[in-house]
Amino acid sequence: MKKSSFLIAGKHAVIEALKNPNRKVLKVFLTEDSKKNLNKENQNLSLLRNIKIFYKTKNELDRLCTKDQISHQGLIAEIEHLEKENLKDYINSTKKENITFVALEDVTDPRNIGSIIRSAASFNIDGIIVKERSFPGESKLLYKSASGCTEHIKIFEVSNIKTTLKHLKTKNFWVCGFDKNGEKNFTDHDWNGNNVLLFGSEGYGLKYQTIKGSDFLLKININKKIESLNISNSAAIVFHYVNMFKKK
Repeated sequence: MKKSSFLIAGKHAVIEALKNPNRKVLKVFLTEDSKKNLNKENQNLSLLRNIKIFYKTKNELDRLCTKDQISHQGLIAEIEHLEKENLKDYINSTKKENITFVALEDVTDPRNIGSIIRSAASFNIDGIIVKERSFPGESKLLYKSASGCTEHIKIFEVSNIKTTLKHLKTKNFWVCGFDKNGEKNFTDHDWNGNNVLLFGSEGYGLKYQTIKGSDFLLKININKKIESLNISNSAAIVFHYVNMFKKK
């Protein structure tokens, strides 16, 4: 059965999709200049081989991104979804130890999600767990913000975050919720073992029941005059620290 397709825009998003052997790229829309730059920067990869190419003016590409208000950088591609990752299958089959997942509860802004994906891929997070119904998986803004990193990390779409966390706890995962009222600073935590880094919505944070189901409630110590950090900034700080901790 043919998968649904959608458009992504931006240099890094399109190039990384073209590089990914598991990603089906149906068409590429680009300007003459962007093709020259693409071939110049990727001389040994033949990225556009066997790809349907359509030359467009900058204004024509602009019209494809009007609603999203993003810069296409002369490159837009029509792609198919990757095969969906199955969380239970991954856990049952992997031999990796000290797994680190990220779970996003009611995080809905595509820019934030894209930035979190980029940071997670950069700092060796093993996968991101999102709610299937609210994940903006065809958002140009998400792909642009992720800067191609959607091609480099597993994204597990689940029907219920709370139920998924309960299952992970039976598989020897610690669930670590992040909240400004957390019990201790996250740098004082022992990050050995399997962990889920749990972040709540941009406006309201974690739900009360989710907090109750967490094994630990942690915070990021910041200037007391500042109320909070943007969720994508918070996530990047945590991912970097946990990655360094596990390399010790």
